[in-house]
Amino acid sequence: MAKNVIIVGSSGMVGSHILELCLQSDKVSKVTSIVRRPSGIENKKLVEVVHTDYKDYSPIKSHLADQDIAFFCIGAYTGAVPREEFRKITVDYPVELAKALKEINPNINFNLLSGQGADKSEKSKMMFAKDKGAAENSLSELGLGQFHTFRPAYIYPVKKRKEPNFAYQLSRWLYKPLFSKLGKNMSITSEDLAKAMFKIGVNGSEKEIWENKDMVEYMRNKA
Repeated sequence: MAKNVIIVGSSGMVGSHILELCLQSDKVSKVTSIVRRPSGIENKKLVEVVHTDYKDYSPIKSHLADQDIAFFCIGAYTGAVPREEFRKITVDYPVELAKALKEINPNINFNLLSGQGADKSEKSKMMFAKDKGAAENSLSELGLGQFHTFRPAYIYPVKKRKEPNFAYQLSRWLYKPLFSKLGKNMSITSEDLAKAMFKIGVNGSEKEIWENKDMVEYMRNKA
């Protein structure tokens, strides 16, 4: 039976790929995309819901009903926003969405775009690792139908984009001659990451934590 999918972050590097896969798949019957502004995409499967407060989903509660699978793909680059804002985006946003969805859909399958190095001990001195670990812990403890967290290393953007800083410009330049040849722990393309998240989200898995190498191997085996 085809599933209903809800996505937060469908305009991002990975979320946009997941949205495309959902719209193209016969395993998905409806896609609810929570956005800050309309995308202009028209598709009979797509329901866009404009919403700005990602810590309070009560105004759009009716759109959360009858959902089977959720993909949370919003993230912030370290240093791009103040510390408290980073914590809010990384931890509060996905946790509040999961709570709101679980209240209506107890068996929801929740899929989080996390990051390599997420520290579930929450003792890391690195803001990124500590907050990603905190988000994973909170979501894992909610008792969702299924929870999967995806921890990519460097994500190579398949679609051209304006890189957020020089480090990312350099990483993009080095990807083909270096990162792509350094093994399964170092990098993954935005397309392969999205495909792995989509396939695992739609098909389900008992495995909760998916490291970069796990996703690379998964996509090679599925090819």
